Amino acid sequence: MNEELEQLFIVVGADLRAEIRDRPLAYRLRDRVIQWQAQLHPHQSGEPVAAAELATIVVCTDLWYLNSNELMGFPAISIGDPGVNAATAYLANRLPTAMIIEGRFRVHLDPEFIDAQACLWGVDPRATAEAIDVFAERYLDAFIRAAVDA
Repeated sequence: MNEELEQLFIVVGADLRAEIRDRPLAYRLRDRVIQWQAQLHPHQSGEPVAAAELATIVVCTDLWYLNSNELMGFPAISIGDPGVNAATAYLANRLPTAMIIEGRFRVHLDPEFIDAQACLWGVDPRATAEAIDVFAERYLDAFIRAAVDA
């Protein structure tokens, strides 16, 4: 078992709409993951850990992610609707729906966290942000702990 997460990919669509709407949300999620890591691994002195000591969290497009078997082997969270993010379309067909608010958003992930992959999307940017918030509040801890063990 690894003691820390090495890499996590947050995947957005290469579509211009995804770049505009979903990439900022991906960076917001990246910051939440960094906060989670810092709380989990504080220095003995109580000081926050330096970014260089944390996992590499890469925000990339679906083109990079889906065209690399190596990247697809790492834990990943795909953000954005399947119409603009091919990684979401790919993962949503393979992962169960963990939460759905009909007409608003969906969170897809393996509820047993055997697969360290998830996809989060909504009907508009605000709903996608809600999906990310729900994921962060309800599933982030278990997701990252499973990713560490992967």
